[in-house]
Parts: sequence; C-alpha cells; structure tokens
Amino acid sequence: MMRRLFPSLLVLWLVLAPLAGHASNGVVEHRLDNGLTVLVQVDSRAPVVTNQVWYRVGSVDEHGGITGISHMLEHMMFKGSEKYPAGEFSRIVSMLGGQENAFTGADYTGYFQVIGSEHWETMMAMEAERMHALQLTEEEFQPERRVVIEERRLRTEDRPNALLREQFYATAFLNHPYGDPIIGWMTDIEAYTVEDLQRWYEAWYAPNNAVLVVVGDVDPDAVIDAAERHFGPIPARELPARKPRIETPHLGERRITMRLPAELPYLMMGWKTPVLMTLEDPSDAYALIVAAGILNSGNASRFERDLVRGQELASSTSARYSAFSRLESLFTVSAVPASEVEIETLERALLDQIERLQNEPVEASELERVQARVIASEIFQRDSIRAQAFELGMLQTVGLGWQVSDEYVERIRAVTAEDVQRVAREYLVPDRLTVGRLDPLPIGGDA
Repeated sequence: MMRRLFPSLLVLWLVLAPLAGHASNGVVEHRLDNGLTVLVQVDSRAPVVTNQVWYRVGSVDEHGGITGISHMLEHMMFKGSEKYPAGEFSRIVSMLGGQENAFTGADYTGYFQVIGSEHWETMMAMEAERMHALQLTEEEFQPERRVVIEERRLRTEDRPNALLREQFYATAFLNHPYGDPIIGWMTDIEAYTVEDLQRWYEAWYAPNNAVLVVVGDVDPDAVIDAAERHFGPIPARELPARKPRIETPHLGERRITMRLPAELPYLMMGWKTPVLMTLEDPSDAYALIVAAGILNSGNASRFERDLVRGQELASSTSARYSAFSRLESLFTVSAVPASEVEIETLERALLDQIERLQNEPVEASELERVQARVIASEIFQRDSIRAQAFELGMLQTVGLGWQVSDEYVERIRAVTAEDVQRVAREYLVPDRLTVGRLDPLPIGGDA
C-alpha cells in the first residue's frame, strides 16, 4: 500500500512545496513606537480572520515557588478588565459568532479569536484593553485557582503516562526551566496569591514584549492602522532582565522508574539536543527533524514497520523533536510494550533503531519518502488560517523570526543521508540520555 502512496506524496511535495514560501512571502511586518510587533498575512479564501496576541513569557521565565504562574495568569485574563466585566469578553466573542481560546507554553503565552472578517477590529480592541487594564480580584482568583488545581489533577496526577512524562523531564533537566511543568507544581499552585499574579502581569504584559498576528480576509493597511489606534497608546515598559538558563552538562545516563497503579507499562527515552536558537549551523536541527520522521512518521516508518508490525514488540510508538524553542530541548522516543513483552526488551529494540541510524546511511528512497511526508504535513497545516498565524507568532516570539517559515521546505529537502547519520552519532549518545519507565502496579478500589 505504501508503494502506491509514495508517488502521490512525492507529487504533492513537488507541486505544493513552492507554495509554502509564497504564503509567508505575503507577510507584512510593522513595529509600533511602543515596541509591539504586528504581523499580517492575507488569506481571502473565506471571510474569516484570526486575531492572536503572543507574549514572550512562559514557564521558561518562572522560578521555584511560582512555577505555572504564566498558565494561571492565562486563566485570569478572562476575568475582567476596566471596560469589560468578568465574562463579558467571552460573551461578545460568542455573540459575534466567533471562537476564542488561549495557550501557555514553555516559551510564550498566547490568546486568539477566530471571527468573521467584519469583526476583527472588535477583537483587537478587546485584546488591547486587557493588555493594559486587566483587573485581578480575590473574588475571581480563588475559584479559578481551584479550576487550575483540578486541571492539574485530571491532566497529570490521574494519568500515569503524564505523571511519568513530567518526572522524566524533571530528571533530564537539572537547572534548566524545561524541567518544570508548564502547569506548575501543585504546591506552588496552592500557594499563589493575587499579588503574585499582579507582579507577573505588570512585569511581562507590555507591548514591547508582545506580537500581534492577524491572518485572514483583511487589508494589511487597515490592520496596521487599527493596531496603531488600539495598541499604540499603551506605553512600553522596562522588562525584567532574563538570566542565563544554561543546563549543567549531562555527564552520563540518567534513569527514573515510577511504580504506580496503571494498566500498561510505558517507556520514554530522551537525548539532549540543540535547537535552531542554540545552533550556529541550522542544518543539524533539520537533520534531527528528518531523523524523527524516519523513526516514526506513519505506517512505513521504522518503528511502525519493525517494532509494531514486524517484531510485535510494541503496541504504540512515537519519536519527537522540535527545533523551535528558546533553549535546547530533547529528542524523545517512547513506546508501550505489546502484551507479554518485557520493557527491557523494548528498550533494547528502540536503542537498536537508534544505532541503526548511526551505523547505516538511510537509503535514498526512504529519505525522499520521509522528506515528502514531513513537507506535506507542514503544507497541509498551513491550510488553516489559525495554524498559519500560530506558526508566524511562535517563530517571532521565540526569537527566530517569522522568516524561518520560508526556509523550512528547502532546509528539509536539503537534508542528506550523511546529515542524518552525523547528527545521530553526535547527539543520540548515552552521555546525553535520560530513560524513564513506568512499572504498573495493580489497579484496585476506585483508582
């Protein structure tokens, strides 16, 4: 079946790849006097616009005692401002037929709406209002903190794989902020105060620490004029100095084993790897993206073909690497062993696949198939105006610049078999490795 799929993927790559650069070439960038960066991209296929505001603050900027406070403030941004009482912001978005949400990551916090093209300026005006006039009250804070506590319980503490993942990252990173969970440690969440949130808001929520992204059926000149009217009067602020957050050298394999009630074992392995922000030569990052694709990107990938269907050692697998973060991160692989397969056997099989990357150059046909799949995935994603805006905002906010999106297709296409072998040999080595395993205990009672 994959033989029939491969030519169509390759044709899709050859036809659509030139369009990927065309989309980003349409970006209009403007900087307000107060430091706000405005990015506009026209996509007139439907009368719809997404309005996004990104702040250059996330869990990477937090310290012990207030971990997760960026995420807590994200919740509180919906609890009212001088002009809009609690709930009014969301009521207006809904009344106008739009959708809204927000997100917090390690490197950023963002807010967005998807709305009919006649209403985008209303969204912009409301975002400008809560950028400078948010009202944080004890009355709204106490119940929302309970919501976040429950969110942590449901998403992490009651999910064995998520709990392992959290402690796996805390083991992999000793003095690096990616070792802290984005949602925060429970003891920190329980100890937040309104004053903590106010300080965080006043420190980071400023136009010179933000990016406004508008994508859809809009006129760029009108968007820039509106940004000047709504955001322009907000004064810039002196931002806190960011201290270096450089991880202590990883000098040998690290391991963590968790034993808790669960249905299935789970295995995670991760190697410290650089990212575009920490590399002088970006080619290593793109080679690592392709390496992850070789291991796990569809039914013809090595993990699926060899470990799931072939040897029947795993019931599910993954391989992940992102080059788009502020600080160095991890190249991770994970798997759930098949029934009656020992987790040690699965670990050895995963390592064998890594060693194969190091010792055998990837065949040209396999490399081309994976490159085509990686590129096609990127192009399909750009079909959504929200995804287009997310890509622009993320790249700009982490410090790479939105122009990196223009380079993606050519950079992936330029990766060679020798590049993949080289980065596997340099980075996927025991001295950079952390291993996490979940050994399930019987589930009893109401667990």
